Amino acid sequence: MTSHHHAHHAGHTHARSDHLHAHRAGDARHHHVAEGRNQKVLGWAVALTLGFAFVEVAAGFWSHSLALISDAGHMVTDSTALGLALLAQHIARRPPSAKHSFGFGRAEALAAFINALAMLAVVGWIAFEAVQRFAHPEPVKGDAVFFVALIGLIVNIAVAWVLSHDRSSVNTRAALVHVMGDLLGSVAAIVAGVVIHYTNWLQIDPLLSILVSLLILKSTIGVLRESYHFLMEGVPHHIDYIQVGTDLAAVDGVLSVHDLHVWEMTPGEPALIGHIEIDDLLAWPEVLRRIKTMLLEKHGIDHVTLQAEVSSML
Repeated sequence: MTSHHHAHHAGHTHARSDHLHAHRAGDARHHHVAEGRNQKVLGWAVALTLGFAFVEVAAGFWSHSLALISDAGHMVTDSTALGLALLAQHIARRPPSAKHSFGFGRAEALAAFINALAMLAVVGWIAFEAVQRFAHPEPVKGDAVFFVALIGLIVNIAVAWVLSHDRSSVNTRAALVHVMGDLLGSVAAIVAGVVIHYTNWLQIDPLLSILVSLLILKSTIGVLRESYHFLMEGVPHHIDYIQVGTDLAAVDGVLSVHDLHVWEMTPGEPALIGHIEIDDLLAWPEVLRRIKTMLLEKHGIDHVTLQAEVSSML
């Protein structure tokens, strides 16, 4: 009887949750669920990247090439990043619940942030190793580096092509940054292999590794800033917060605006809450209709929650 009671209670809780999350006429059109994400895209990318990562790690240490080891490190990091992205997209598809009323769309930005931090760590390791190699060059098997890096380049191009089919997700874009950096790493390793094979100039190996790391660093910082801004509930970049406040105050029937907040609940879905002072509460439905129309048309804000207050000056 106890288990029946718990099941009955859980069923009622779920039903109440669904009712509370339901959208009616006049509410925002989105449903706090990350839709349209292609999980097969990331699935194929994970399989391709992880499959070749083991080959390149072994070949990198066998050939003593820092450029190839760097590329191998990127491949390992990529596979982890893509795995996190796949997990995040799966989580983000879950609907809102009684404990997570906004849904799980923020999981994508969290995974992107972790991916960027991981890449920063890899770049730091590459730079440290490169400095060591400049001081103490090691013999490198140039021909082996060339052939393995060439295969890696083909794999990276295939993964980048797969990921390019889903650019709507911030997390997929973060994963694509990893892969593009890895592609550059493969190119650098190919050049290093050719130069070492024909000239035996060993310094080209750490030199190209540092060059690629700097290029990757620039892209990684961009992803880090974007995901951090989203996680900290910053105002969407395409929305002018001051202009929104000015436009709200200019709506007929609005006396003043305060406690105004604009952020994104899920990527691409801005939301707004605030307090509006008016002189007549009976006019509030019409004022609210004008406000919602203005916010959607001028700023693309669909999810609006406002509290009407009678001006204290009256």
